[in-house]
Amino acid sequence: MSYQTAVTRSQESILTTNKLIRNTYSLLSMTLIFSAVMAAVSMSVNLGGTIPIVCSLAAIGLLWFVLPRYENSSAGIGIVFAITGLLGFGLGPMLNHYMAMSNGGQLIMTALGGTGVIFLGLSGYALTTRKDFSFLGGFLMVGILVGFLASIGALIFQIPALALAVSAMFIMLMAGLILYQTSAMVNGGETNYISATITLYIAFLNIFTSLLHLLGAFSGDD
Repeated sequence: MSYQTAVTRSQESILTTNKLIRNTYSLLSMTLIFSAVMAAVSMSVNLGGTIPIVCSLAAIGLLWFVLPRYENSSAGIGIVFAITGLLGFGLGPMLNHYMAMSNGGQLIMTALGGTGVIFLGLSGYALTTRKDFSFLGGFLMVGILVGFLASIGALIFQIPALALAVSAMFIMLMAGLILYQTSAMVNGGETNYISATITLYIAFLNIFTSLLHLLGAFSGDD
């Protein structure tokens, strides 16, 4: 009797995990498409100035103060779309900057393709091996904080080499975040597909922008 109960619980756990993964990647796909549409709108209206900063601050506000209250309800889905839409819209000026280069379109597509390969490769690895990457949690938290402070320093003091180092650092950190988050879904550390989606989206976005920055710098036109 106890053996049958254990088997039933195991099957229920597998079904729950599969549902979590399916819902997460479905929502992630939709938010990436929506974000791309918002970026295209932003590029077409050609807004500049403080738009990226305003969009980022608004998205951070929703992420930190609003989403935690609604991540267990259907309202959380709308908030996720609001966050990803704002972040996508904020990409417009940066994308227009690269499009103005002679090889801008190629740089953007290369960065997008590279991001897709990194994301799918790491996600696939974590899903198939089912390894536990929870040990990365503390390292990622400290690393992201250090990277954020370093990026502010590079911006204030106008140090191109530091900015490139920060971009490379963020690619590695976001790669670790993908492994960490995917592992958490597989091994029961994450049960909410809304919070899982926004974490993976942020990792994807940061890899894309960091990779684009590096490609632009080494192309000789940045």
